[in-house]
Amino acid sequence: MTRPAGPLPAASPPVAARPAVPAPARSARRHDPERKSRIVDVTVEIIAEHGLAGTTHRRIAAAADVPLGSLTYHFDGLNDLLAQAFRRHADRMSRSYAAAFAQVRTRAEFIEAVTDLIHSDADADSHDWAVAYELYLAALRDPALREVTESWMRTSRAVLERFTDPTTARGVDALIEGLVMHKVLATTSGATRRETHALIDRLVPPAPPLGAHP
Repeated sequence: MTRPAGPLPAASPPVAARPAVPAPARSARRHDPERKSRIVDVTVEIIAEHGLAGTTHRRIAAAADVPLGSLTYHFDGLNDLLAQAFRRHADRMSRSYAAAFAQVRTRAEFIEAVTDLIHSDADADSHDWAVAYELYLAALRDPALREVTESWMRTSRAVLERFTDPTTARGVDALIEGLVMHKVLATTSGATRRETHALIDRLVPPAPPLGAHP
């Protein structure tokens, strides 16, 4: 066969090899030894802001900046996480409660300390009391949470029993909590400091001497 006259067509340039696309680098696992503790703290904040009904796995994970899987890894379900959050909150409140009596040595100082505690809302703000009241409501429905509330009340009474007998301590503890609740929830002014002082003075007996109780 005769080749047609004319120049030969230019050869096509070789196709350059496509560079290999590197596989996406696997993100390094973040070292986060405080993750579990942070999740518990965040849960307390979520309860205060959204109430127990609005406290969900997804909301907690987002606020703590952790994957959802971290919650199921560290906790045996939402109820376990909530119990740990309530327990941490109760422990913090108990430490604050005890600190209010650290310098008390006499009956008069004890009455002043109780009065101060009531009129400072037990050294807690509305955020703290929102969590506390959510705990009380939850404990009404979930007997497992009553272990948290019982422990909290025992700790409070143990502080007061350093200064008075167990029966009076129980009454003073209930009075503190009741008057603080009235104060926190009131839309008008409640008992005056003088009235509160008089109530405590009536409740606390003059004997036995302070410090005589184990």
